[in-house]
Amino acid sequence: MNEASDAAVGEWTTTAPCVFDRALLAGCAQCELAQRQTLGERERVACPSPTARTNCATLNALLRERATFALRLPPAGTPLAHARAMQLQCGGLGGLRNVLAAPVADVHRMVAMAHAGDHSLLDLAWDRIVRDIVSWQPRRRSPPARP
Repeated sequence: MNEASDAAVGEWTTTAPCVFDRALLAGCAQCELAQRQTLGERERVACPSPTARTNCATLNALLRERATFALRLPPAGTPLAHARAMQLQCGGLGGLRNVLAAPVADVHRMVAMAHAGDHSLLDLAWDRIVRDIVSWQPRRRSPPARP
């Protein structure tokens, strides 16, 4: 192995993954703090800020808690299927953007907007956010081209 690959593996294993990595990789949202990393053919998004990661983890937990009944999710701690995780993250961030009237779906900025003015993530209009989570639909794949 060479030094460059050792450095890539070291960076891959030492930085914490982003909580909303699925939504960021799918293009549903963005984050000013996100760092894209690749190792071979794998790609992931890392978060360099422990504080931002904690705030995003709190938001993600609240999204899951508030949408559990509407989406018929399994109990907390049980892993979600990929489609449900995408619905929760993309729909939840889209709903948060609508509630906050944010110009861009930037996760870090929207969390900061929610905390601005001594507010809490608990004070958000969760009924509107859950409605957006339930109504979120994945992007449809185009049919294969015929020869």
